[in-house]
Amino acid sequence: MAGFLQQVVEGLGAGAIYASLALALVLIYQFTGIVNFAQGELAMFSTYIAWQCVASGMPFWLALVVTLVVSFAGGMLIERVIIRPVEGAPELTIVIVTVGLFIFVNAAAGWIWTFLIKDFPNPFPGGALEAAGISVGFSTLGVLGVVALVMGLLYVLFQYTRIGLGMRAVATNPASARLVGIRVGRTLALGWGLASTVGAVSGVLVAPLLFLEPNMMGGVLIYAFAAATLGGFDSPAGAVVGGLIVGVAETLAGAYVGFIGSDLKVGVPLVIILGVLLVRPQGLFGRAAVERA
Repeated sequence: MAGFLQQVVEGLGAGAIYASLALALVLIYQFTGIVNFAQGELAMFSTYIAWQCVASGMPFWLALVVTLVVSFAGGMLIERVIIRPVEGAPELTIVIVTVGLFIFVNAAAGWIWTFLIKDFPNPFPGGALEAAGISVGFSTLGVLGVVALVMGLLYVLFQYTRIGLGMRAVATNPASARLVGIRVGRTLALGWGLASTVGAVSGVLVAPLLFLEPNMMGGVLIYAFAAATLGGFDSPAGAVVGGLIVGVAETLAGAYVGFIGSDLKVGVPLVIILGVLLVRPQGLFGRAAVERA
């Protein structure tokens, strides 16, 4: 039993990282209806900025603040320069644009920082808490705490601030929001900036567990898509719950399903995506689209 619970704890730690990137995917989808295939690469690029700041001698937490500010500004710039010109275009066009952004950001990171693997500092102390034969690393606790903090800040933003309420209005009905005086274009840019900021947090959490290199977020993006699909693309809370479920499912499958092991764990999110789309396409917490005849 202790071994099973240990796997669950490790799965929750991994799932929290998937949840943070899934949250960024959901935020952009809520505001614009766009599934951003470049979200993982934007997070990776932000992580390189954090690494560069730390390498130049800046304290980690100050480097993180700088990274989040740059990521927010970069997300707004991307929405203004790349996404807004194709606003209202067919869905396939927007998909191609985000895939192109994926390729461009990946190549840009390799050109600036090379494709050589780099170490990224872990902001959390080593060691672990042990009880009843279960070990919970301080790193795992730190990741869970950061994701909980991000979720709490987003809740306060959307429930109790004027900007957040305006963003919710735009996400619900842009035309009506424009009629009551909300600047929809600026709000959409804020949504991209916010999603880029949350994605940057995901990249900074992933990098100490892996090695920093331009392709590090490719696998994480698949798990994030599974989390968002499972929880519902229109539910930020669902993205977090979905991420935790995906993380636990992946860890348990790798530990207890013999033919999966550590090599085929990436198949777990693909199975989850397929199963959800067949059984409940809107996800566990999503709302089914209703069209009037």
